[in-house]
Amino acid sequence: MVSTFNGLEMAKRALSAQQAAMYTTSHNISNANTEGYTRQRVNFQAINGLTSSREPGGLIDRVGNGVEPGSIERIREQFLDVQYRKENAKTQYYSQRAEAANQMEAILNEPSEEGLSHIFDQFWNSLQDLSVNPEDSGARSVVAQRAQAVADTFNYISNSLESVRDDLKNEMDVKETEFNSLLNQINQLNRQIGEVEPHGHVPNDLYDERDRLLDQLSSIADISVSYEKSSGMPSPFAMGKATVKLKSEGSDVTLVDGSDDNYTVNQLEVLTDANNNVTGFTFTHSETGDVTSISAENFKATGQLKGLMEMNGYETATGTVGVYTDMLENLDTMAEAFVEKFNATHAGGYDLNGDPGIGNFFVIDTAATRSSSTISVNEIILDDKDKIAASSVPNASGDGLNAVDLAASYTDYLPGSLGDKTSVKSYFEGVIGELGVVAQEAYRMEANAGTLRQQVSNNRDSVSRVSLDEEMTNLIKFQHAYNAAARSMTTVDEMLDRIINNLGLVGR
Repeated sequence: MVSTFNGLEMAKRALSAQQAAMYTTSHNISNANTEGYTRQRVNFQAINGLTSSREPGGLIDRVGNGVEPGSIERIREQFLDVQYRKENAKTQYYSQRAEAANQMEAILNEPSEEGLSHIFDQFWNSLQDLSVNPEDSGARSVVAQRAQAVADTFNYISNSLESVRDDLKNEMDVKETEFNSLLNQINQLNRQIGEVEPHGHVPNDLYDERDRLLDQLSSIADISVSYEKSSGMPSPFAMGKATVKLKSEGSDVTLVDGSDDNYTVNQLEVLTDANNNVTGFTFTHSETGDVTSISAENFKATGQLKGLMEMNGYETATGTVGVYTDMLENLDTMAEAFVEKFNATHAGGYDLNGDPGIGNFFVIDTAATRSSSTISVNEIILDDKDKIAASSVPNASGDGLNAVDLAASYTDYLPGSLGDKTSVKSYFEGVIGELGVVAQEAYRMEANAGTLRQQVSNNRDSVSRVSLDEEMTNLIKFQHAYNAAARSMTTVDEMLDRIINNLGLVGR
Protein backbone atom coordinates (compact mmCIF):
# COMPACT_ATOMS: atom_id res chain seq x y z
CA MET A 1 0.00 0.00 0.00
CA VAL A 2 1.26 3.48 -0.89
CA SER A 3 2.50 5.54 2.05
CA THR A 4 0.30 8.36 3.32
CA PHE A 5 3.12 10.85 2.74
CA ASN A 6 4.09 9.48 -0.70
CA GLY A 7 2.35 12.42 -2.40
CA LEU A 8 4.54 14.92 -0.56
CA GLU A 9 7.68 12.98 -1.48
CA MET A 10 6.60 12.75 -5.11
CA ALA A 11 5.94 16.50 -5.26
CA LYS A 12 9.28 17.22 -3.62
CA ARG A 13 11.08 15.12 -6.25
CA ALA A 14 9.22 16.98 -8.99
CA LEU A 15 10.26 20.32 -7.50
CA SER A 16 13.90 19.21 -7.33
CA ALA A 17 13.87 17.88 -10.89
CA GLN A 18 12.32 21.00 -12.41
CA GLN A 19 14.63 23.17 -10.34
CA ALA A 20 17.66 21.29 -11.69
CA ALA A 21 16.33 21.79 -15.23
CA MET A 22 15.90 25.54 -14.64
CA TYR A 23 19.43 25.80 -13.25
CA THR A 24 20.82 23.98 -16.29
CA THR A 25 18.87 26.29 -18.59
CA SER A 26 20.23 29.30 -16.73
CA HIS A 27 23.74 27.84 -17.14
CA ASN A 28 23.14 27.59 -20.90
CA ILE A 29 21.91 31.17 -21.10
CA SER A 30 24.89 32.42 -19.09
CA ASN A 31 27.30 30.75 -21.55
CA ALA A 32 25.50 31.71 -24.75
CA ASN A 33 28.57 33.67 -25.90
CA THR A 34 31.27 31.43 -24.38
CA GLU A 35 33.60 30.07 -27.06
CA GLY A 36 33.48 26.30 -27.29
CA TYR A 37 30.53 25.92 -24.90
CA THR A 38 28.12 23.08 -25.66
CA ARG A 39 24.54 23.42 -24.50
CA GLN A 40 23.41 20.95 -21.83
CA ARG A 41 20.15 19.33 -20.81
CA VAL A 42 18.88 17.36 -17.85
CA ASN A 43 17.70 13.83 -18.62
CA PHE A 44 14.59 13.23 -16.52
CA GLN A 45 14.00 9.66 -15.31
CA ALA A 46 10.70 8.24 -14.05
CA ILE A 47 11.15 6.43 -10.73
CA ASN A 48 10.17 2.79 -10.97
CA GLY A 49 6.94 1.93 -9.08
CA LEU A 50 7.73 -1.78 -8.86
CA THR A 51 8.66 -3.08 -5.41
CA SER A 52 9.66 -6.53 -4.21
CA SER A 53 7.06 -8.72 -2.52
CA ARG A 54 6.51 -12.21 -1.12
CA GLU A 55 3.41 -12.53 -3.26
CA PRO A 56 3.47 -14.69 -6.41
CA GLY A 57 5.62 -13.01 -9.07
CA GLY A 58 7.82 -11.35 -6.45
CA LEU A 59 6.80 -7.82 -7.44
CA ILE A 60 4.02 -5.40 -6.72
CA ASP A 61 3.14 -2.71 -9.28
CA ARG A 62 2.33 0.35 -7.25
CA VAL A 63 1.57 3.93 -8.14
CA GLY A 64 4.61 5.64 -9.70
CA ASN A 65 7.07 7.39 -7.44
CA GLY A 66 7.52 10.49 -9.60
CA VAL A 67 10.63 11.80 -11.34
CA GLU A 68 14.29 12.36 -10.62
CA PRO A 69 16.95 14.33 -12.54
CA GLY A 70 19.32 11.94 -14.25
CA SER A 71 22.57 12.94 -15.89
CA ILE A 72 23.27 16.38 -17.30
CA GLU A 73 24.20 15.66 -20.90
CA ARG A 74 26.02 17.74 -23.53
CA ILE A 75 24.17 18.02 -26.82
CA ARG A 76 26.99 17.32 -29.25
CA GLU A 77 27.51 15.11 -32.31
CA GLN A 78 31.02 13.69 -32.72
CA PHE A 79 30.57 13.11 -36.45
CA LEU A 80 30.20 16.87 -37.00
CA ASP A 81 33.36 17.43 -34.92
CA VAL A 82 35.27 15.07 -37.22
CA GLN A 83 33.95 16.88 -40.30
CA TYR A 84 34.73 20.32 -38.89
CA ARG A 85 38.32 19.45 -37.93
CA LYS A 86 38.97 17.95 -41.34
CA GLU A 87 37.67 21.04 -43.15
CA ASN A 88 39.43 23.31 -40.67
CA ALA A 89 42.77 21.69 -41.50
CA LYS A 90 42.15 22.15 -45.23
CA THR A 91 41.10 25.78 -44.83
CA GLN A 92 44.14 26.67 -42.74
CA TYR A 93 46.43 24.87 -45.19
CA TYR A 94 45.18 26.87 -48.17
CA SER A 95 45.06 30.03 -46.07
CA GLN A 96 48.80 29.77 -45.39
CA ARG A 97 49.51 29.16 -49.06
CA ALA A 98 47.31 32.09 -50.10
CA GLU A 99 48.88 34.45 -47.59
CA ALA A 100 52.44 33.55 -48.63
CA ALA A 101 51.55 33.78 -52.33
CA ASN A 102 50.03 37.20 -51.75
CA GLN A 103 53.28 38.37 -50.14
CA MET A 104 55.27 37.09 -53.11
CA GLU A 105 52.98 38.88 -55.56
CA ALA A 106 53.42 42.10 -53.59
CA ILE A 107 57.22 41.77 -53.72
CA LEU A 108 57.40 41.03 -57.45
CA ASN A 109 54.72 43.63 -58.12
CA GLU A 110 54.03 42.54 -61.70
CA PRO A 111 52.80 44.07 -63.89
CA SER A 112 53.59 47.58 -62.65
CA GLU A 113 56.00 50.43 -63.16
CA GLU A 114 58.00 49.25 -60.15
CA GLY A 115 58.40 45.63 -61.28
CA LEU A 116 61.50 44.02 -62.73
CA SER A 117 60.05 43.74 -66.25
CA HIS A 118 59.44 47.50 -66.38
CA ILE A 119 62.98 48.18 -65.11
CA PHE A 120 64.32 45.91 -67.87
CA ASP A 121 62.23 47.79 -70.44
CA GLN A 122 63.72 51.08 -69.29
CA PHE A 123 67.22 49.59 -69.51
CA TRP A 124 66.45 48.32 -73.02
CA ASN A 125 65.18 51.77 -74.04
CA SER A 126 68.32 53.44 -72.68
CA LEU A 127 70.48 51.10 -74.76
CA GLN A 128 68.41 51.91 -77.83
CA ASP A 129 68.96 55.61 -77.19
CA LEU A 130 72.69 54.95 -76.75
CA SER A 131 72.83 53.14 -80.09
CA VAL A 132 71.55 56.30 -81.77
CA ASN A 133 73.95 58.63 -79.93
CA PRO A 134 76.91 56.47 -78.78
CA GLU A 135 79.10 59.50 -78.05
CA ASP A 136 76.52 61.28 -75.90
CA SER A 137 77.65 61.34 -72.27
CA GLY A 138 74.10 61.78 -71.05
CA ALA A 139 72.94 58.64 -72.85
CA ARG A 140 75.87 56.71 -71.35
CA SER A 141 75.04 57.93 -67.85
CA VAL A 142 71.43 56.84 -68.27
CA VAL A 143 72.55 53.36 -69.39
CA ALA A 144 74.78 53.03 -66.32
CA GLN A 145 72.02 54.15 -63.97
CA ARG A 146 69.42 51.91 -65.61
CA ALA A 147 71.83 48.99 -65.34
CA GLN A 148 72.28 49.75 -61.65
CA ALA A 149 68.49 49.86 -61.30
CA VAL A 150 68.24 46.37 -62.84
CA ALA A 151 70.85 45.04 -60.38
CA ASP A 152 69.18 46.78 -57.43
CA THR A 153 65.79 45.35 -58.37
CA PHE A 154 67.24 41.85 -58.57
CA ASN A 155 68.83 42.38 -55.15
CA TYR A 156 65.63 43.77 -53.65
CA ILE A 157 63.42 40.94 -54.90
CA SER A 158 65.88 38.23 -53.85
CA ASN A 159 66.49 39.71 -50.38
CA SER A 160 62.78 40.35 -49.84
CA LEU A 161 61.89 36.78 -50.75
CA GLU A 162 64.58 35.49 -48.39
CA SER A 163 63.21 37.75 -45.67
CA VAL A 164 59.75 36.27 -46.12
CA ARG A 165 61.29 32.80 -45.96
CA ASP A 166 62.81 33.77 -42.61
CA ASP A 167 59.35 34.86 -41.48
CA LEU A 168 57.88 31.55 -42.66
CA LYS A 169 60.57 29.66 -40.73
CA ASN A 170 59.84 31.72 -37.60
CA GLU A 171 56.13 31.09 -38.03
CA MET A 172 56.79 27.34 -38.22
CA ASP A 173 58.70 27.65 -34.95
CA VAL A 174 55.72 29.45 -33.42
CA LYS A 175 53.36 26.74 -34.70
CA GLU A 176 55.65 24.07 -33.28
CA THR A 177 55.49 25.70 -29.84
CA GLU A 178 51.73 26.19 -30.08
CA PHE A 179 51.24 22.59 -31.21
CA ASN A 180 53.18 21.19 -28.26
CA SER A 181 51.41 23.52 -25.84
CA LEU A 182 48.02 22.30 -27.09
CA LEU A 183 49.13 18.68 -26.70
CA ASN A 184 50.17 19.31 -23.10
CA GLN A 185 46.89 21.06 -22.30
CA ILE A 186 44.85 18.24 -23.82
CA ASN A 187 46.94 15.74 -21.87
CA GLN A 188 46.29 17.61 -18.61
CA LEU A 189 42.54 17.63 -19.33
CA ASN A 190 42.75 13.89 -19.95
CA ARG A 191 44.34 13.52 -16.52
CA GLN A 192 41.59 15.56 -14.82
CA ILE A 193 38.86 13.70 -16.68
CA GLY A 194 40.47 10.37 -15.79
CA GLU A 195 40.37 11.32 -12.10
CA VAL A 196 36.71 12.38 -12.16
CA GLU A 197 34.93 9.91 -14.44
CA PRO A 198 35.60 6.72 -12.39
CA HIS A 199 33.39 8.14 -9.62
CA GLY A 200 30.39 8.43 -11.94
CA HIS A 201 30.71 12.17 -12.60
CA VAL A 202 30.36 13.72 -16.06
CA PRO A 203 32.71 16.75 -16.34
CA ASN A 204 30.96 18.52 -19.21
CA ASP A 205 32.96 21.74 -18.89
CA LEU A 206 36.23 19.78 -19.17
CA TYR A 207 34.89 18.10 -22.31
CA ASP A 208 34.08 21.50 -23.80
CA GLU A 209 37.56 22.84 -23.12
CA ARG A 210 39.15 19.73 -24.59
CA ASP A 211 37.04 19.97 -27.75
CA ARG A 212 37.99 23.62 -28.11
CA LEU A 213 41.70 22.74 -27.90
CA LEU A 214 41.24 19.89 -30.38
CA ASP A 215 39.68 22.35 -32.84
CA GLN A 216 42.72 24.60 -32.48
CA LEU A 217 45.09 21.65 -32.90
CA SER A 218 43.34 20.61 -36.12
CA SER A 219 44.17 23.99 -37.68
CA ILE A 220 47.92 23.25 -37.37
CA ALA A 221 47.83 19.65 -38.60
CA ASP A 222 45.16 17.12 -39.55
CA ILE A 223 44.35 14.89 -36.58
CA SER A 224 42.10 11.99 -35.69
CA VAL A 225 40.54 11.60 -32.25
CA SER A 226 39.27 8.50 -30.45
CA TYR A 227 38.20 8.01 -26.85
CA GLU A 228 39.29 5.49 -24.22
CA LYS A 229 36.88 4.51 -21.44
CA SER A 230 38.00 5.47 -17.95
CA SER A 231 38.49 2.84 -15.28
CA GLY A 232 36.15 2.40 -12.31
CA MET A 233 32.41 2.95 -12.76
CA PRO A 234 32.03 5.84 -15.23
CA SER A 235 28.63 7.17 -16.25
CA PRO A 236 27.19 5.93 -19.57
CA PHE A 237 27.44 9.55 -20.72
CA ALA A 238 31.15 9.86 -19.87
CA MET A 239 33.24 10.49 -23.01
CA GLY A 240 36.48 9.03 -21.71
CA LYS A 241 40.06 10.13 -22.33
CA ALA A 242 41.02 11.34 -25.79
CA THR A 243 43.67 9.66 -27.94
CA VAL A 244 44.94 12.09 -30.56
CA LYS A 245 46.81 10.90 -33.65
CA LEU A 246 48.48 12.77 -36.49
CA LYS A 247 47.38 11.62 -39.93
CA SER A 248 50.61 10.80 -41.72
CA GLU A 249 51.90 8.82 -44.66
CA GLY A 250 51.95 5.09 -43.95
CA SER A 251 51.01 5.11 -40.27
CA ASP A 252 49.49 7.58 -37.84
CA VAL A 253 51.64 9.07 -35.09
CA THR A 254 50.10 9.03 -31.60
CA LEU A 255 50.34 12.53 -30.14
CA VAL A 256 48.32 12.04 -26.94
CA ASP A 257 47.72 8.51 -25.64
CA GLY A 258 44.42 8.29 -23.78
CA SER A 259 44.97 4.63 -22.93
CA ASP A 260 48.22 5.35 -21.09
CA ASP A 261 47.68 5.88 -17.37
CA ASN A 262 51.01 7.72 -17.27
CA TYR A 263 49.53 10.40 -19.55
CA THR A 264 52.31 10.72 -22.08
CA VAL A 265 52.60 12.84 -25.21
CA ASN A 266 54.87 12.97 -28.26
CA GLN A 267 56.40 16.42 -28.67
CA LEU A 268 56.83 17.82 -32.18
CA GLU A 269 60.06 19.28 -33.56
CA VAL A 270 60.48 20.76 -37.05
CA LEU A 271 63.93 20.06 -38.52
CA THR A 272 65.55 22.47 -40.99
CA ASP A 273 68.91 22.75 -42.73
CA ALA A 274 71.28 25.73 -42.94
CA ASN A 275 69.18 27.26 -45.73
CA ASN A 276 65.95 27.07 -43.69
CA ASN A 277 64.59 24.22 -45.83
CA VAL A 278 62.50 21.73 -43.85
CA THR A 279 64.15 18.31 -43.76
CA GLY A 280 61.69 16.44 -41.55
CA PHE A 281 59.64 16.20 -38.36
CA THR A 282 60.34 14.29 -35.17
CA PHE A 283 58.00 13.28 -32.36
CA THR A 284 59.69 12.58 -29.03
CA HIS A 285 57.96 10.51 -26.33
CA SER A 286 57.73 12.53 -23.12
CA GLU A 287 58.60 9.58 -20.87
CA THR A 288 60.77 7.11 -22.81
CA GLY A 289 62.46 9.58 -25.14
CA ASP A 290 61.71 7.37 -28.16
CA VAL A 291 61.72 9.36 -31.40
CA THR A 292 59.39 8.89 -34.36
CA SER A 293 60.63 10.60 -37.53
CA ILE A 294 58.79 11.66 -40.68
CA SER A 295 60.63 13.03 -43.68
CA ALA A 296 59.43 16.32 -45.10
CA GLU A 297 58.14 14.80 -48.35
CA ASN A 298 56.16 12.16 -46.39
CA PHE A 299 54.50 14.69 -44.11
CA LYS A 300 50.94 14.60 -45.44
CA ALA A 301 49.05 16.08 -42.49
CA THR A 302 47.08 18.93 -44.06
CA GLY A 303 47.13 22.14 -42.03
CA GLN A 304 49.14 25.26 -41.32
CA LEU A 305 52.42 23.40 -40.88
CA LYS A 306 52.22 21.74 -44.27
CA GLY A 307 51.18 25.00 -45.96
CA LEU A 308 54.11 26.86 -44.42
CA MET A 309 56.51 24.06 -45.32
CA GLU A 310 55.43 23.94 -48.97
CA MET A 311 55.69 27.70 -49.40
CA ASN A 312 59.00 27.98 -47.53
CA GLY A 313 60.74 25.01 -49.14
CA TYR A 314 61.61 21.44 -48.09
CA GLU A 315 64.00 18.67 -48.99
CA THR A 316 63.01 15.64 -51.05
CA ALA A 317 64.93 12.70 -52.43
CA THR A 318 65.38 14.59 -55.72
CA GLY A 319 66.24 18.02 -54.30
CA THR A 320 64.68 21.10 -52.74
CA VAL A 321 61.13 22.10 -53.67
CA GLY A 322 58.90 24.93 -52.52
CA VAL A 323 57.20 27.98 -53.97
CA TYR A 324 59.68 30.48 -52.51
CA THR A 325 62.77 28.36 -53.13
CA ASP A 326 61.64 27.74 -56.71
CA MET A 327 61.12 31.45 -57.29
CA LEU A 328 64.56 32.29 -55.89
CA GLU A 329 66.20 29.63 -58.05
CA ASN A 330 64.36 30.97 -61.10
CA LEU A 331 65.64 34.47 -60.32
CA ASP A 332 69.19 33.14 -59.95
CA THR A 333 68.93 31.25 -63.23
CA MET A 334 67.58 34.30 -65.04
CA ALA A 335 70.19 36.63 -63.52
CA GLU A 336 73.06 34.30 -64.42
CA ALA A 337 71.85 33.74 -67.99
CA PHE A 338 71.29 37.45 -68.57
CA VAL A 339 74.65 38.47 -67.09
CA GLU A 340 76.51 35.81 -69.07
CA LYS A 341 74.96 36.91 -72.36
CA PHE A 342 75.25 40.64 -71.64
CA ASN A 343 78.86 40.43 -70.50
CA ALA A 344 79.83 38.34 -73.53
CA THR A 345 78.20 40.83 -75.87
CA HIS A 346 79.78 43.76 -74.06
CA ALA A 347 83.23 42.14 -74.33
CA GLY A 348 82.73 41.88 -78.11
CA GLY A 349 82.30 45.64 -78.52
CA TYR A 350 84.48 48.73 -78.12
CA ASP A 351 84.21 51.66 -75.74
CA LEU A 352 84.43 55.34 -76.51
CA ASN A 353 88.24 55.21 -76.31
CA GLY A 354 88.42 52.46 -78.92
CA ASP A 355 89.39 49.81 -76.37
CA PRO A 356 87.66 46.39 -76.21
CA GLY A 357 84.76 46.27 -73.77
CA ILE A 358 85.36 44.81 -70.37
CA GLY A 359 83.89 41.33 -70.00
CA ASN A 360 82.25 41.87 -66.64
CA PHE A 361 79.83 44.75 -67.11
CA PHE A 362 77.66 43.02 -64.47
CA VAL A 363 79.37 41.29 -61.55
CA ILE A 364 78.04 38.31 -59.55
CA ASP A 365 79.62 37.02 -56.37
CA THR A 366 80.17 33.36 -57.22
CA ALA A 367 80.82 32.51 -53.55
CA ALA A 368 77.36 33.70 -52.51
CA THR A 369 74.37 31.36 -52.20
CA ARG A 370 72.11 33.57 -54.31
CA SER A 371 73.30 35.10 -57.59
CA SER A 372 70.29 37.40 -57.78
CA SER A 373 71.11 38.94 -54.40
CA THR A 374 74.71 39.83 -55.34
CA ILE A 375 74.40 41.05 -58.94
CA SER A 376 75.84 44.55 -59.38
CA VAL A 377 77.32 46.86 -62.01
CA ASN A 378 81.08 46.93 -62.29
CA GLU A 379 82.52 49.93 -60.44
CA ILE A 380 84.70 50.67 -63.48
CA ILE A 381 81.57 51.32 -65.54
CA LEU A 382 79.97 53.45 -62.85
CA ASP A 383 83.13 55.53 -62.44
CA ASP A 384 83.80 55.97 -66.16
CA LYS A 385 80.78 55.82 -68.46
CA ASP A 386 83.08 55.97 -71.49
CA LYS A 387 83.92 52.32 -70.74
CA ILE A 388 80.49 51.24 -72.01
CA ALA A 389 81.20 49.33 -75.25
CA ALA A 390 78.50 50.70 -77.55
CA SER A 391 80.47 50.36 -80.81
CA SER A 392 80.95 47.22 -82.86
CA VAL A 393 84.28 48.40 -84.27
CA PRO A 394 87.07 50.41 -82.65
CA ASN A 395 87.29 54.18 -83.09
CA ALA A 396 84.17 54.34 -85.25
CA SER A 397 82.48 57.65 -84.56
CA GLY A 398 78.74 57.28 -84.39
CA ASP A 399 78.71 53.48 -84.44
CA GLY A 400 76.26 52.08 -81.87
CA LEU A 401 75.58 48.60 -83.23
CA ASN A 402 76.95 46.85 -80.17
CA ALA A 403 74.48 48.78 -78.01
CA VAL A 404 71.74 47.26 -80.16
CA ASP A 405 73.19 43.81 -79.50
CA LEU A 406 73.34 44.59 -75.76
CA ALA A 407 69.66 45.52 -75.80
CA ALA A 408 68.90 42.23 -77.55
CA SER A 409 70.32 40.33 -74.55
CA TYR A 410 66.92 40.78 -72.90
CA THR A 411 64.74 39.69 -75.81
CA ASP A 412 66.87 37.25 -77.86
CA TYR A 413 66.69 33.50 -77.34
CA LEU A 414 69.31 32.20 -74.92
CA PRO A 415 69.59 28.42 -75.43
CA GLY A 416 70.87 26.66 -72.36
CA SER A 417 69.74 27.09 -68.77
CA LEU A 418 66.59 29.01 -69.75
CA GLY A 419 65.47 26.41 -72.25
CA ASP A 420 65.30 26.32 -76.03
CA LYS A 421 63.71 29.31 -77.74
CA THR A 422 63.50 31.22 -74.48
CA SER A 423 64.65 34.76 -73.82
CA VAL A 424 65.14 36.47 -70.46
CA LYS A 425 61.95 38.40 -71.09
CA SER A 426 59.82 35.36 -71.97
CA TYR A 427 61.39 33.33 -69.15
CA PHE A 428 60.45 35.95 -66.57
CA GLU A 429 56.95 36.22 -68.03
CA GLY A 430 56.62 32.46 -67.63
CA VAL A 431 57.78 32.65 -64.00
CA ILE A 432 55.23 35.37 -63.25
CA GLY A 433 52.55 33.35 -65.02
CA GLU A 434 53.28 30.30 -62.87
CA LEU A 435 53.09 32.44 -59.75
CA GLY A 436 49.73 33.77 -60.88
CA VAL A 437 48.40 30.24 -61.29
CA VAL A 438 49.72 29.15 -57.86
CA ALA A 439 48.24 32.22 -56.16
CA GLN A 440 44.91 31.94 -57.96
CA GLU A 441 44.63 28.28 -57.04
CA ALA A 442 45.43 29.07 -53.39
CA TYR A 443 42.81 31.84 -53.26
CA ARG A 444 40.19 29.66 -54.91
CA MET A 445 40.80 26.64 -52.70
CA GLU A 446 40.89 28.81 -49.58
CA ALA A 447 37.47 30.20 -50.48
CA ASN A 448 36.05 26.75 -51.28
CA ALA A 449 37.44 25.11 -48.15
CA GLY A 450 36.29 28.05 -46.06
CA THR A 451 32.77 27.71 -47.42
CA LEU A 452 32.68 24.00 -46.57
CA ARG A 453 34.07 24.65 -43.10
CA GLN A 454 31.45 27.34 -42.49
CA GLN A 455 28.70 24.98 -43.60
CA VAL A 456 29.89 22.24 -41.24
CA SER A 457 30.34 24.81 -38.47
CA ASN A 458 26.76 25.99 -38.97
CA ASN A 459 25.51 22.40 -38.81
CA ARG A 460 27.47 21.81 -35.63
CA ASP A 461 26.26 25.06 -34.09
CA SER A 462 22.66 24.16 -34.87
CA VAL A 463 23.12 21.10 -32.67
CA SER A 464 25.49 22.31 -29.96
CA ARG A 465 25.28 26.08 -29.61
CA VAL A 466 22.89 27.82 -27.25
CA SER A 467 19.70 29.22 -28.79
CA LEU A 468 18.36 31.94 -26.50
CA ASP A 469 14.85 31.56 -27.96
CA GLU A 470 14.87 27.84 -27.23
CA GLU A 471 16.31 28.32 -23.74
CA MET A 472 13.70 30.95 -22.87
CA THR A 473 10.98 28.56 -24.04
CA ASN A 474 12.47 25.82 -21.86
CA LEU A 475 12.70 28.19 -18.92
CA ILE A 476 8.99 28.96 -19.15
CA LYS A 477 8.19 25.24 -19.56
CA PHE A 478 10.19 24.26 -16.47
CA GLN A 479 8.77 27.18 -14.51
CA HIS A 480 5.21 26.02 -15.20
CA ALA A 481 6.14 22.46 -14.28
CA TYR A 482 7.72 23.73 -11.04
CA ASN A 483 4.56 25.72 -10.19
CA ALA A 484 2.40 22.68 -10.91
CA ALA A 485 4.57 20.53 -8.63
CA ALA A 486 4.28 23.18 -5.90
CA ARG A 487 0.52 23.18 -6.35
CA SER A 488 0.50 19.39 -6.09
CA MET A 489 2.40 19.60 -2.81
CA THR A 490 -0.08 22.18 -1.50
CA THR A 491 -2.98 19.90 -2.44
CA VAL A 492 -1.46 16.91 -0.69
CA ASP A 493 -0.72 19.09 2.33
CA GLU A 494 -4.36 20.23 2.53
CA MET A 495 -5.52 16.63 2.17
CA LEU A 496 -3.27 15.49 5.01
CA ASP A 497 -4.38 18.41 7.12
CA ARG A 498 -7.99 17.31 6.66
CA ILE A 499 -7.14 13.72 7.58
CA ILE A 500 -5.01 14.52 10.59
CA ASN A 501 -6.79 17.50 12.11
CA ASN A 502 -10.43 17.17 11.05
CA LEU A 503 -11.25 13.46 11.07
CA GLY A 504 -12.76 11.79 14.18
CA LEU A 505 -14.45 14.93 15.54
CA VAL A 506 -18.06 13.66 15.24
CA GLY A 507 -19.75 13.37 18.62
CA ARG A 508 -17.27 15.58 20.45
